[in-house]
Amino acid sequence: MGSQEVLGQAARLASSSLLLQVLFRLITFVLNAFILRFLSKEIVGIVNVRLTLLYSTTVFLAREAFRRACLSGGAQRDWSQTLNLLWLTVPLGVFWSLLLGWVWLQLLEVPDPDVVPHYGAGVVLFGLSAVLELLGEPFWVLAQAHMFVKLKVLAESMAVIFRSVLTAFLVLWLPHWGLYIFSLAQLLYTAVLVLCYVIYLIKLLHSPESTKQLTLPVSRISQLLPTITRSRAFVNWKEAKLTWSFFKQSFLKQILTEGERYVMTFLNVLNFGDQGVYDIVNNLGSLVARLIFQPVEESFYIFFAKVLEREKDAAHQKQEDVAVAAAVLESLLKLAVLTGLTITVFGFAYSQLALDIYGGAMLSSGSGPVLMRSYCLYVLLLAVNGVAECFTFAAMSKEEVDRDSSSSPNTHMAASNLQELQGPDLTTSSGLLGQCMQVQFHHAGTVFLISGLSLPPDQLVWQCGLHLGQLL
Repeated sequence: MGSQEVLGQAARLASSSLLLQVLFRLITFVLNAFILRFLSKEIVGIVNVRLTLLYSTTVFLAREAFRRACLSGGAQRDWSQTLNLLWLTVPLGVFWSLLLGWVWLQLLEVPDPDVVPHYGAGVVLFGLSAVLELLGEPFWVLAQAHMFVKLKVLAESMAVIFRSVLTAFLVLWLPHWGLYIFSLAQLLYTAVLVLCYVIYLIKLLHSPESTKQLTLPVSRISQLLPTITRSRAFVNWKEAKLTWSFFKQSFLKQILTEGERYVMTFLNVLNFGDQGVYDIVNNLGSLVARLIFQPVEESFYIFFAKVLEREKDAAHQKQEDVAVAAAVLESLLKLAVLTGLTITVFGFAYSQLALDIYGGAMLSSGSGPVLMRSYCLYVLLLAVNGVAECFTFAAMSKEEVDRDSSSSPNTHMAASNLQELQGPDLTTSSGLLGQCMQVQFHHAGTVFLISGLSLPPDQLVWQCGLHLGQLL
């Protein structure tokens, strides 16, 4: 598959993801605004901060490294070994779910059962939903690797809508169920998500006339299950070693991504009500990052991983592919900067109005608008960081991933200490200072990585590294 064809598929994936996510997110935005008026701040804080952190940490640590490693391989790989490697995410997810579930139940502060009922059941069911979602990981990677453009967006959007509708129904009719409401809704979300991938691939494999079916490396759904043969190793050890390198990287990235939630959960700097308000504003502030920048990052990571070869210098790769990758990187960086600046300008002016429409006086009064304006600036930093990351992670060799992992802890530790020192002021704009510091340090690292990928000086990637440095 040529670089231009891969670029076209990546562009279609990003645009389709963007349009469909905007449509479905508008629906869930209205539903969530409706639900918010029937919940206490304490319930919101426990669900959106503590339980969601348990779920996201389990899923991220169990699968992120496997996704990056398995999406980076070429077309001539042995897919049975790749699928075997992906199925290891399930036992790994069970391990993390049990370990983190014990921490959440035994070591962290337990909320008042009269205010937040059924906390223990919530922890168990959120951990179970994380393991359930990992069952669909081989199907997800196979679909992404073969550029099934709309499947991912439709599956996630349907799952989110089902979860929001069930939550709204249970909040209105069975409010005394407490955390059972959100736990059952989360289980429904993961079940719908996995079933969408499984049903789609089953139908595709039973349609021989489909052109997509001809491109798949399997002909039966049973071939997606783990297989053990004596003629070859259970997994591709090169992919396994790359997975370990990405695991060390992803562990640090999770701390960077969810740093403020870890601070709130383990250090008790805020009560559950204040955590709820902070998280609502946080979700609104990062809405643009999830709607626009995340689909672009995920789609073009696949493009860069297919066009560039990890273990080769740029001089030993196809110069046409290198030139296309460099031009795409420069265009994406320009798009990210322009979009982030637009959001920053208009976000400063309309933050209070947006919060008042979404959650009423609970959000629009106090420190909510100040925090929202700070997020507008933070989104600009995230936009550039996401584009730079998707290129560097797709182009780095295993040794470069290891070096990047070993150089990151000091950065994360310094920013985490800054967040810890802020204490109760985390609900104000100063709470974002640590996150901005983390992203800025990460930008500096990606500048050196982009400009140090052994590209000739006249290549556009070198220029992109300089442009990113000038922006900082």
